[in-house]
Amino acid sequence: MPASSRSAAFRRTLAAIATLPLLTLAACGYGSEAPKDDASQVAAGAEKIDGLDSVDIGYFGNLTHGTALVGIRKGFFQKELGGTEAKYTTFNAGPSEIEALNGGSIDIGWIGPSPAINGYTKSNGGNLRIIGGSASGGVKLVVNPDKIKSIKDVKGKKIATPQLGNTQDVAFLNWIADQGWKVDAQSGKGDVSVIRTDNSVAPDAYKSGAIDGAWVPEPTASKLVAEGAKVLLDEADLWPDKKFVITNIIVRQEFLKEHPDVVEAVLRASVKT
Repeated sequence: MPASSRSAAFRRTLAAIATLPLLTLAACGYGSEAPKDDASQVAAGAEKIDGLDSVDIGYFGNLTHGTALVGIRKGFFQKELGGTEAKYTTFNAGPSEIEALNGGSIDIGWIGPSPAINGYTKSNGGNLRIIGGSASGGVKLVVNPDKIKSIKDVKGKKIATPQLGNTQDVAFLNWIADQGWKVDAQSGKGDVSVIRTDNSVAPDAYKSGAIDGAWVPEPTASKLVAEGAKVLLDEADLWPDKKFVITNIIVRQEFLKEHPDVVEAVLRASVKT
């Protein structure tokens, strides 16, 4: 999908998500099975694709995974899958989802480009395949305005990212390097303290003073702003034409080989959003 189309789709998705109940975004714990409503139930008498009982789909409760959120809420995935049940698992960030994909506990996932590429590389290209793009943009550096008033003030502060090695973590580390500062990627220690913090607890960490800001996707960025933080930087401003892929759709290659029609059905549902 061209970047312009992804950007337009992302804007449409944001508008649709604004009408969703908070249950869809936050009620289920990360790494847990997401709840279902009537729109996501298997229709009586529906035919299974390839005779497959179910397909396990992973995603995050972020606006950057809006096509998955809307597809689930509106029942698009289940409608396209017919009698094959769509099961859903939520994750906080990409590395844990890659583990689930490599372990076979999920089949298809919405995920950022950094863990997708890392997962592909670690399996020597033998286990995972990127099959589509889903969204662009939606990531910001939000900070405590009392402590950080300009870019140079970020040095020496505690800034959160969702997880070691996830897309926002990699982007923030690269941005730090561009400033001429040094941070150990594994420990997060250096000129800036990179605090790996689950998106679900980042607002509380900010309120308690455990972090001074965060490089995070929506809706976490807006939740921090609601707690008094300010947007210091929109990551889109760092990219040509302010466009960059934030979410890919990835599948286990074995699952793709065995059930191509199921994968096609999931992609059709994603396009509908």
